[in-house]
Amino acid sequence: MFKKVLILSAAVGAGHLRAAEALEKQFKQSNAAEEVKNIDVLDYTNPLFRRLYGKAYLEMVNKMPEVLGWMYDSLDKPWENERRRLALDRLNTLPLINLLKKEKPDLAVCTHFLPSEIISWLKAKKKIDFPQAVVVTDFDAHAMWLCHHYEQYFVALDETRVHLEKIGIAPEKITVSGIPIDPIFAETKDKFAMREKYNLQKDKLTIMVSAGGFGVGNIEHLLRALSDLQTPSQILAICGRNEELKTNLEKLSNEKLNNERVTFHPIGFTREMDEYMSASDLIVGKPGGLTTSEAMAKGLIFVVVNPIPGQEERNSDHLLEKGCAIKCNNLPVLAYKIDKLVKDKARFEQMKSNVQKFARPNASREIVEKVWSPAFRRLKHE
Repeated sequence: MFKKVLILSAAVGAGHLRAAEALEKQFKQSNAAEEVKNIDVLDYTNPLFRRLYGKAYLEMVNKMPEVLGWMYDSLDKPWENERRRLALDRLNTLPLINLLKKEKPDLAVCTHFLPSEIISWLKAKKKIDFPQAVVVTDFDAHAMWLCHHYEQYFVALDETRVHLEKIGIAPEKITVSGIPIDPIFAETKDKFAMREKYNLQKDKLTIMVSAGGFGVGNIEHLLRALSDLQTPSQILAICGRNEELKTNLEKLSNEKLNNERVTFHPIGFTREMDEYMSASDLIVGKPGGLTTSEAMAKGLIFVVVNPIPGQEERNSDHLLEKGCAIKCNNLPVLAYKIDKLVKDKARFEQMKSNVQKFARPNASREIVEKVWSPAFRRLKHE
């Protein structure tokens, strides 16, 4: 058993934090560590850097996604920008550097590239000597995930493993685990029992929409498009902590959206996302690494709408290539595309089978088992 494990992430979007929470839960369930600390490293940076790194990213997602996509592609040049980036990050993360020197864990697990880069630099300078594992939280590994001093990379796909090998990562230090999700998503829950539990009709096509990810104006257009479905359907609009959005969608549903075929169910913050996914057949939305992995674990076919340029577009490409998703580029035809898919029963069943093959519901457990294995502990700590 490890005495102390640090799980290090950054509040840049929700996915990195959810991966960290999933690993924290798995370490505790597995009794693999006496102490597990889950740390948002942006809490250990200066305020300006924290704002630029976190809030500026979300503002670009919402207001300038095309700029974000350009930046993603521009910076995806393995090993080219690391010195300049490291100099900037070191300048703004002195509290984090001090924390790492003070904590001296048996293992650091990074679900964001900022802490892995800082740990790699500290290891190179021989200021720390504990091992680190780097957990990539999208299907592709962007150049910003690369560092020189590490003990293991965990990635989602064999293709990503090959990519890392080709650009210099040692093969024995790469594990294809999938993206870590809460262990509860690996539990099988009956679809119809879950519909009954949440007062849903048992015999209707059930579609989940992550409403909070679209913004108020965009989500209204999306739900209006779904109201045109000819297939009898019920739409679960997950609003998260946005109570104003939930209230607005309830009013919108009752006044304009609900019809004889389609009903809408706005849902606020919930800790039962796995059960709502268990009740569903499809998920409509943006293919973030964590959302996609959770949905695949629950057997949901993905309907990709408005992916963020960069990582989500690449995630979308992998889903389409594996036959796990359809993509809608124009909202007015969203209902048509879903109706067409559902009517083609052979295609629908084949896609569900593809999803089951692609899913990695036990990724968190595989990661924890790997870092606790004798083979990992025998690796030379760089």
